[in-house]
Amino acid sequence: MNRIVTFLFLAMLSGALLSGCNTTRGVGEDIKELGGIISDAAS
Repeated sequence: MNRIVTFLFLAMLSGALLSGCNTTRGVGEDIKELGGIISDAAS
């Protein structure tokens, strides 16, 4: 069950990143935003 949840989470994250980034600049912005989300969740 845990593997399924992890896979679904990664699939959704990948889909969001790939659909939101049309340029190299977009990729950088998405990674920066993801880093901020992870940082907020960790604190």
